[in-house]
Amino acid sequence: MTGFVQKTGFFMTNIAIFASGNGSNAENIIRYFLGSSMIRVALVVSNKADAYVHTRAGSLNVPSCTFNKAEFDAGKPVLKTLAEYGVDFIVLAGFLLKVSQPLLDTFPRRIINIHPALLPKHGGKGMYGQRVHQAVVDAGDTESGITIHYIDENYDEGDILFQATCAILPTDNADDVARKVHELEYLHFPEIIEKALKKAFPLSHGDR
Repeated sequence: MTGFVQKTGFFMTNIAIFASGNGSNAENIIRYFLGSSMIRVALVVSNKADAYVHTRAGSLNVPSCTFNKAEFDAGKPVLKTLAEYGVDFIVLAGFLLKVSQPLLDTFPRRIINIHPALLPKHGGKGMYGQRVHQAVVDAGDTESGITIHYIDENYDEGDILFQATCAILPTDNADDVARKVHELEYLHFPEIIEKALKKAFPLSHGDR
């Protein structure tokens, strides 16, 4: 593990958040860990230089950077920066690119994602954000929710860590579904990240 040692004897586990857009989940995660002596968000990474997540990160004194798709696919430029920041674990929070094999190989079972539906329903390539919520409405589903899962080489097929559900009414539109799902994201994602970190590094964490 690359995190640095604290005076307590525990390691500081460093998270990188990958995000492509607004960054509300990223901000929620950063704020959740601000009071932790053992877990911190060390870096925000995006594939879009104009993504609002950079502004959110900057307002909370978290550095951020941008790589293009070719750099993500190659892996080495991204991995170099992650190493410079001592990153131990990656969290995808609205990140729209497929994670490349070099990243998967370097962070085995140390990359997790949140999907705004109950996988395996409404997953796969191109299924993100409002597209997912509209698919829920079009299918006439009576419930939706979130799935937090490990990343593998296929879209939305990694082992599931956690799911939470919300009821969908016949009168709900995609915006209504999005609102309900976002509430679940903000409530559960940081806590499940913390649990995943303690599982990944069981000898490095005491009480938060």
